[in-house]
Amino acid sequence: MSDAKKKDAPWLMRTYSGHSSAKQSNELYRTNLAKGQTGLSIAFDLPTQTGYDADHPLARGEVGKVGVPIASIEDMVALLEAIPLGEMNTSMTINATAAWLLALYVAVADRQGVERKTLRGTTQNDILKEYLSRGTYIFPPAPSMRLTTDMVAWTCREIPEFNPTNVCSYHLQEAGATPVQEIAYAVAAGLAVLDAARAAGQIPAGDFPAVASRISFFVNAGIRFVEECCKMRAFTRLWDELMEKRYGVGDPKLRRFRYGVQVNSLGLTEAQPENNVQRIVIEMLAVVLSKDARARAVQLPAWNEALGLPRPWDQQWALRIQQVIAFETDLLEYGDVFNGSPVIAAKTEALVNGASAELERVEQMGGMIAAVESGYVKRELVRSHMERLRAIERGDIVIVGVNRFQETAASPLTGRAESAFMKVDQHAEREQIERLKAFRARRNSDDVAAALRGLVDAAKSTENVMPASIRCAHAGVTTGEWGDALRKIFGEYRAPTGIDISTRVDGVKDREQALAARVKKTGAELGRPLKMLVGKPGLDGHSNGAEQIAVKARDAGFEVVYDGIRLTPGQIATAALEEGVHVVGLSVLSGSHMDLVREIIDEMRARGLAATPVVVGGIIPAEDVPSLRTMGVAAVYTPKDGDLNRIIGEIIEVVRSSNGLSPFGTLE
Repeated sequence: MSDAKKKDAPWLMRTYSGHSSAKQSNELYRTNLAKGQTGLSIAFDLPTQTGYDADHPLARGEVGKVGVPIASIEDMVALLEAIPLGEMNTSMTINATAAWLLALYVAVADRQGVERKTLRGTTQNDILKEYLSRGTYIFPPAPSMRLTTDMVAWTCREIPEFNPTNVCSYHLQEAGATPVQEIAYAVAAGLAVLDAARAAGQIPAGDFPAVASRISFFVNAGIRFVEECCKMRAFTRLWDELMEKRYGVGDPKLRRFRYGVQVNSLGLTEAQPENNVQRIVIEMLAVVLSKDARARAVQLPAWNEALGLPRPWDQQWALRIQQVIAFETDLLEYGDVFNGSPVIAAKTEALVNGASAELERVEQMGGMIAAVESGYVKRELVRSHMERLRAIERGDIVIVGVNRFQETAASPLTGRAESAFMKVDQHAEREQIERLKAFRARRNSDDVAAALRGLVDAAKSTENVMPASIRCAHAGVTTGEWGDALRKIFGEYRAPTGIDISTRVDGVKDREQALAARVKKTGAELGRPLKMLVGKPGLDGHSNGAEQIAVKARDAGFEVVYDGIRLTPGQIATAALEEGVHVVGLSVLSGSHMDLVREIIDEMRARGLAATPVVVGGIIPAEDVPSLRTMGVAAVYTPKDGDLNRIIGEIIEVVRSSNGLSPFGTLE
């Protein structure tokens, strides 16, 4: 038997959670910590992530849906009640407003009497990937990077155990990145942060190696087990080489590729969701088996995340998976089990070479910021995602329960569909707005105004914005006020959509040709080409599905109008009128579909577009479908609907029906 004293310490165990209100989320955190979770991973709702208060028009329907709403220090105090920040390792998934949420966190620590230098944790704060996926950016890249470098410099002085930037390749993979692209673009983003931090002049040259060591990564573990193992080894090797050659970091410990991981949430299926359990286990093993490239923190999704918000029991199951692997197996008793494998060595070498070549292309463009602003990276991700989906269409990639082995018995895990996941209290938004208004009424308005003036002065100068942000937190400034103050200085930004790719990737040729013929014939019968508006209402920035529908519809012959994310219902309805579209397709993945779709349909009717059909896609529970139909929605699609040819074929039929044309029938 191996000597237990020689075991490696297990990784940090987290579950990503937050919902409804600070009080309810705090109860969930304390429950999970009592069950053996060893770190916090805070999910913030979309208004918090994009710098809006709960009573802002764009926040309607989004409050408390995909995370916890945090408007002020009062909310942050409630969120962290009875959680000793001096002992906790806290991860915060926050990007555009990372400086603000960190300021609130530090302010709460001040009030707890915790010495700042003891604070440990991570802010995701990878703004570059927000322009490529997720979409919770606010400002243009340059001022966004300025906020990041201010955080890097300030944390390294004031809270040196805190990771100020967690470069996030997780969402790159979910936006379509191949392993080579995931490595290259994530490393390029990390280099962009370090280059900007060095150029900002706030860090003494002698301190830079320690600063470089605080840049951590958050990666995605997919289902291709061997490839994912090798990807992490390639990441580790490439980062080590670049830290030494590019920045002269001599200490191997400071060059270490430090990363946390969540396994692939978007790879989970609504169809046969019980299969997600084995997917999660296999994907986790890919990042913990290799000692030399082992994750330092792991959070697992729940088996039912494709259905809706996980219940506490589902999160417990995800935590227990980690605990079984860490404490029941002998995994932590041995060295790296992959060392000496020619298969692993060859695949790792191929990934390093491929990523190095793509990284060189990005460097030749002027670095990651320039490659993002030009739209190059976004186009490459959309192209890669399209290639994967076409391979699924052809059956070249097998998804069990989706395009193969679809026969199934009813799952006892789901039972009644509405009981298989947790639903956010429908009163959560109203109650958050009431708390917000009460807080504003109680605070000292003079202190707030003075703190905001200090923030504006800092942002307009070269002064670091973190001290001013912490003063704002203590004074009672709200998330929306902090965001609005910086919007007036830095402006807002709309990222490239990436759908203007020229390469067409074939799926099933016969079906694609049939679709094109149907689009052409329908357009001829209506007297003009078919036109579709693809809309992303509200604050949900997960645009992968919308982009793929837009590309597929365009390839089939539709004229497609797609203006990217974060549109109001009024903007979508106005665009539908001005563009003269035949159908409006809406994508909502945040759980806000009922409110947003109702508003859009009302806005369309007010503009005389009652006859223009609307179709909706997203994470939509089955029990919501009848209500959407009653509103007037012609078709509803969820993650189980993976056949894009069928979806486009049905949208053609919707257009024909709304215009009194005879149906074509099922697409064979």
